[in-house]
Amino acid sequence: MLEDRTARLTILIDPRKKAVFERLCAEEDATSSQVVRRLIRAYIEERQGRPWRPEEIELPPPKRAPRRR
Repeated sequence: MLEDRTARLTILIDPRKKAVFERLCAEEDATSSQVVRRLIRAYIEERQGRPWRPEEIELPPPKRAPRRR
């Protein structure tokens, strides 16, 4: 199932690890985002002890940008 919403996650990583990670991703013909999403899903499933089911999680309402005067 393709999830219908996305959110940005910004991380800081050692430049050497980033270079190796991106090379390994390219070798498997995957983007770094695809691999990170797969890793996050595996982590969630490992910690919860069951398959990921996004329909069970209620999302908070979207944040609105502050109004400018």
